[in-house]
Amino acid sequence: MTGRVRHAPASVPRAFVRAALVGACCALWLAGCGTAPVRPAPPGPAPAEPRRDRPSDAELLRLPEPIPRAEPRSRRGNPPFYEVFGVRYVVRETARGYVERGVASWYGPDFHGRQTSTGEPYDMYALTAAHPTLPLPAYVRVTNLANGRSVVVRVNDRGPFKRNRIIDLSYAAALRLDMLREGTSLVEVRALEPDGAAPPPPQAAPIYAQAGAFAIEQNAFRLQRQLADAGFRDAFVRRDGVAGRPVWRVRIGPLPGVDAFDGLVERLRALGHADVRLAAD
Repeated sequence: MTGRVRHAPASVPRAFVRAALVGACCALWLAGCGTAPVRPAPPGPAPAEPRRDRPSDAELLRLPEPIPRAEPRSRRGNPPFYEVFGVRYVVRETARGYVERGVASWYGPDFHGRQTSTGEPYDMYALTAAHPTLPLPAYVRVTNLANGRSVVVRVNDRGPFKRNRIIDLSYAAALRLDMLREGTSLVEVRALEPDGAAPPPPQAAPIYAQAGAFAIEQNAFRLQRQLADAGFRDAFVRRDGVAGRPVWRVRIGPLPGVDAFDGLVERLRALGHADVRLAAD
């Protein structure tokens, strides 16, 4: 469902994800038999059919952003948890306070008109997105940290399920962020309240790969020397504080972009450093 090519292909089939979500919901229904019935949430507005004509990019750039509003949780796509290829994803109770930085990708023509996890048809020309754990639907502001562009999207689908990815955007949203050609970009995703003013978009941030974090300074510098000996000349140690205690983080970078980060992650894992994460501060 994600990828770095222009029309990002599916790394996990949408049908597989729907089956996982349906299976989780069925298991919960069976476990709840004999208990008091749950009052169903009031239905939301009927989903609009996706556009079949091909609007111009200029037209898509003029699309009004969706206005965050209170919506009932979708009856579909919101199990307490679900699993995809052995990985468990726990659905959040609320989107309130959610902020995360990571890599965004986008999905387009291969899924246009197909059902999303909420049951709504996917419209690649609408400002929507897929997220693995936010409650559906939800509203978020996505900011491209490489160029400062941002867009508000309505989250109505599940994904992406590829390592290092945190959100999958529609074609229209990716166009707004100017990330179609690269296919991926480092972004900040920030949940929006229905009646709250959107915060100002953050400034662009450099990308680093964090290879480890240590409470003992000597251990951090030992790893830094190992990385330098392996050819990572830009590895360094950064001292931070967590809960009043010092922590030493071993990082590599700054890196020129997401492709460089992905390649670096594979090189480090081949050397036995599996706990590598993206850092953007």
